[in-house]
Amino acid sequence: MKNYKIFVDAHIFDGEFQGTVTYVKELYLKVLFLDPNITLYFGANKLENIKEYFVNQPNVKYIQYSSRGSFERIFIEIPQIINRLGCTHAHFQYVIPFIKNKNCKYIVTIHDILFNDFSNDFSFLYRLQRNILFFLSAKRSDYLLTVSDYSKQKIAKQFNIKANEIIITPNAVSDDYFQFKTAKEVSKKYISDRYAVQKFILYVSRIEPRKNQNLLVKAFAKEKLYEKGFSLVLIGDNTLHSGLFDDINDLKKEVKKSIYWFRKVTDLDLKNFLNAAEFFVYPSKAEGFGIPPLEAGALSTPVACSNTTAMADFDFFNPYFFDPNNYEEFVRIINQMAQNVKNIDLSAIQSTIKGKYSWEESARIMLEKVILA
Repeated sequence: MKNYKIFVDAHIFDGEFQGTVTYVKELYLKVLFLDPNITLYFGANKLENIKEYFVNQPNVKYIQYSSRGSFERIFIEIPQIINRLGCTHAHFQYVIPFIKNKNCKYIVTIHDILFNDFSNDFSFLYRLQRNILFFLSAKRSDYLLTVSDYSKQKIAKQFNIKANEIIITPNAVSDDYFQFKTAKEVSKKYISDRYAVQKFILYVSRIEPRKNQNLLVKAFAKEKLYEKGFSLVLIGDNTLHSGLFDDINDLKKEVKKSIYWFRKVTDLDLKNFLNAAEFFVYPSKAEGFGIPPLEAGALSTPVACSNTTAMADFDFFNPYFFDPNNYEEFVRIINQMAQNVKNIDLSAIQSTIKGKYSWEESARIMLEKVILA
């Protein structure tokens, strides 16, 4: 049996939490579950952020990066590590080294290229740099992966790559969301005791223009949901300037005191926030996939979700499925949910998500079409 040694560039664990962290963590936990003979080497600066997820995994090794700059890491240090370890595969998110080891297959996952479709939300320099690096990585990799059919079609068209050469390893929902059996009222008390927040509407995602938190804040204020006893909770790092905090600062004091922002919370606290929310709102304009609304749905929390880009697949959130560019429609749905969300079958939505989005299936695709191919 061949000894497969996979190097995984895990520098994404060093910074703010994002969907790529979930992707790498869950994908490789399931890869090890399906094939425990594979050896994984995770490279990062803050190795403790990875070790907490791979406890008691004898086939997982950790490589401490010495470089601090991204270009030095990706183009100099990592190729040296791959050579030294004799890796059979190396997996990267978005960008691969330009120096290739002929004995090592390079895998790159490009989650999305939304900066091209929604160029107004990104600077010219941001788009230029990523178009060059992502294009070269897509062309030079041995295996090109993405997370949704939406992203696959966009990458194929814009980078002039045959669609059948792109492998989809879909994002999914972690098993522990379905195993989280805490009662709603218990989670409400947990959040109230720790964060002093009650009866809240929730949005979880990084703060940047395409995420569209501004729309939710605008509706919350104009519809005076705070007068109906609701608070608004936003969880996520402030990644790209969107004017969100300027908008909040311009609100009346009575509105501002009902809006809470938490840059980051623990996994346990996040689950309790999702479980305790009166309802979850996801008005993002653009996603290569979109995990947060699925996590909320997995906990049987009512969800209002955008229907654009990759989220068009989430039609099981009907009737609370909306066009984020249609303010009137959005407001109508938010008001409906604020008044009554008991007219939907939350258990059916949970079952649909569990059956349709599986990390084990993504890991099986990774093994069969990439590692063992």
